[in-house]
Amino acid sequence: MTHLTRLLVPLLILALLAGCAGRPTPPEGERAAGQWAAQRERLKELDTWLLAGKVGLRTPEDSTSANLDWSQHPHYYRLLISGPFGSGRSTLEGRQGRFSLTTAEGRFEAETPEALMTQQLGWSLPVSALSDWVRGLPSPRSAHRLERDALGFPQRLEQDGWEIAYRDWTRTDGLWLPRRMVMTYGTLRATLVVTDWRPALDE
Repeated sequence: MTHLTRLLVPLLILALLAGCAGRPTPPEGERAAGQWAAQRERLKELDTWLLAGKVGLRTPEDSTSANLDWSQHPHYYRLLISGPFGSGRSTLEGRQGRFSLTTAEGRFEAETPEALMTQQLGWSLPVSALSDWVRGLPSPRSAHRLERDALGFPQRLEQDGWEIAYRDWTRTDGLWLPRRMVMTYGTLRATLVVTDWRPALDE
């Protein structure tokens, strides 16, 4: 083997290894192209989680916020809202088409969670679709328009009169999940910032 050959062989091996590696692996904690498509089916199957965060509510007349603790299960959910716009402490529960809201004034029921919140709190979040939107998915119940960012992640979703902007993401248990969402309906603007995402995944 000539001196030139001894130099070329290692270089060719390195070139082949580099070709097999393809695109470099992104640094830990950073999103990358293809990740959203790879996890979409797992997200669709995700139906149980615990979530804690803060909701900010803004209208032309007022601006306020409250803490949110959300427990989601396949046939039951509970949203505990505590703080200024939750009348101190309010608990919204849904189970098999039955919805109730418990406040300091008592326990109330209505046909939809949105109607219940509007009647008792004077404002409402899109609860029926929120369990999909908070996973970065459109609700399957109605038509929608979805825009994606350069990496393929949801960036802007329009559905049921709402516009949802996904502003930040967090990686938990191998899943990328929304960390900050801004939801707008007319002059109502609701911002959800998640401080603790705990998805329950089937192994």
